[in-house]
Amino acid sequence: MINRLNVAQAIRVTGRSVFTTREIAALRNGSLSATSQALGRMERRGLVKRVARGVWCIPDDPRFSPYLLVPLLAGGHRAYVSLISALHLHGLIEQIPEIVYAVTTGPTRVKRTAVGTYSYHRIHPHLFAGFDWYGKRQDFLVATPEKALVDSLYLSSRRGRRFSFFPEIDLGEGFSFKRAFEWADLIAHDPWTRKYVLRQLEVLESEGSKIG
Repeated sequence: MINRLNVAQAIRVTGRSVFTTREIAALRNGSLSATSQALGRMERRGLVKRVARGVWCIPDDPRFSPYLLVPLLAGGHRAYVSLISALHLHGLIEQIPEIVYAVTTGPTRVKRTAVGTYSYHRIHPHLFAGFDWYGKRQDFLVATPEKALVDSLYLSSRRGRRFSFFPEIDLGEGFSFKRAFEWADLIAHDPWTRKYVLRQLEVLESEGSKIG
């Protein structure tokens, strides 16, 4: 007879600080209902935290980051960290955003959770690129500095003009306006927006490396 893993053992097997009920149930060959109840008991003991339906985390784990939850809260759509959040992670903006911003192929929406607020913004699927794994552990996907800026300008052209204003932003050494212009050129599906983004990049480039 094969011994079934308990929930705590299954969590350790994942090697991660974020996970889903379905994932843990599969690892221990148990039902979703029983696994969810066991996780609920662990939460009452302060061992895990329920983030959203079927999504859990271990906030006290040194490996935990709110950014790890971006793909799990995207409603089954693809998503990566971008916009002001990515600009901060790359050191272009010092101010720490209170909200985690992400770009997605799904609908634009805000997801409020026990560990923070997540703001997802839809872009054209053709532009869903320009991201890579972040840090040595490669825990989550984040836009490159150039793509994060272009994503921001792209969305600032929409109704409401969100992301049209940046806190003090440092586009100094290491930032490539050449790559940013290349990303902007890919907005072929919307000539007006393409022209707008290119113009904004020209303004930023002419103003120098520090703006704000």
